[in-house]
Amino acid sequence: MKKISQQSAKKNSKNFLIAGHSIKPATRTRINIDMGSIFDFTPVNLPIEVLNGAKDGPTIFVCSTIHGDEIIGIEIVRRLLRIIDEKQLCGTLIAIPVVNVFGFNDRSRYLPDRRDLNRCFPGLKNGSLASQLAYKFMQEIVLKSDYGIDIHTGAYNRTNLPQIRTDISNQENMRLAQAFNAPAIVNSNLRDGSLREATSQAKIPLILYEAGEALRFDEYAVQIGIDGIMNVVAEIGMIKRNHKISSSQIFIARSSSWIRASQSGICLIKAKLGDIVKKGQILAEISNPFGDNKIIIRSTQPGMIIGCCVLPLVNKGDALFHIGFEKNRDINHNLGDDFTKGVDRINNKNL
Repeated sequence: MKKISQQSAKKNSKNFLIAGHSIKPATRTRINIDMGSIFDFTPVNLPIEVLNGAKDGPTIFVCSTIHGDEIIGIEIVRRLLRIIDEKQLCGTLIAIPVVNVFGFNDRSRYLPDRRDLNRCFPGLKNGSLASQLAYKFMQEIVLKSDYGIDIHTGAYNRTNLPQIRTDISNQENMRLAQAFNAPAIVNSNLRDGSLREATSQAKIPLILYEAGEALRFDEYAVQIGIDGIMNVVAEIGMIKRNHKISSSQIFIARSSSWIRASQSGICLIKAKLGDIVKKGQILAEISNPFGDNKIIIRSTQPGMIIGCCVLPLVNKGDALFHIGFEKNRDINHNLGDDFTKGVDRINNKNL
């Protein structure tokens, strides 16, 4: 898709139609999309806010909390809506702070039927509860959009370095990923039933922002997310930003893997999120409650720590460190003071 220049954008003369509502140009509207009810007949709605810009341009959706316990995107969306002015906007922004309302109310990753919503796209109109939600989200929001940003966190008791996950061989997705300007871009294969797979099949460019841990807010990760979304919105010509984006400090992981605990015990972390590690470098040690039977966990390859476990009590086989690997490139050991300070803020809070 081509980048639209703000200077060449024409005045928007069209109302934006969504879920039976018509939003006039240069206005914003909050809508509750009917998602059915739970077994006690309590109705459940999907709250969204639509900003229809004063000028023509693309439509982008920004969504969070497809997994009900991954809440950091809610704060990102809340602040984003305070920053963007629909009267200065070219195109339309659809903001969805909570997609999985069922899981969110239960503080759970899953829906009441124990299904993972991010394995149910594009959904079925008359399928399971998860499939119905996925279907309505696709029909009402995704298929009305030209671009998408999906916000996630690490799973329970894990934290992630702020990063973009995408197929780096896709030129348009990579353009958006580099514009976002998170500390890392991680090449990620499409998973069956994921929103990323569904948007790929629909030819809608989408990037996934991963940062922080479940059921927690982290200010640094929130700020990276807000700034990144604003960068992307500027990149596709919806707003004007005065500063230029430099992607020279982005770590691009062409592959990644988890290092797991080789025995059960108490894990003492020796490395931090964002660390560039060498092959054989000590990452952690595991011992029993008395400090005996100690074993050392080492990095198997050079790379960057893009995710890690935050719970010191581990069982054999538990995932400890997610390492991103740069293949066919020299690792940049000089990532800059601002990056290091930001990562330290995450580590000081979460570890």
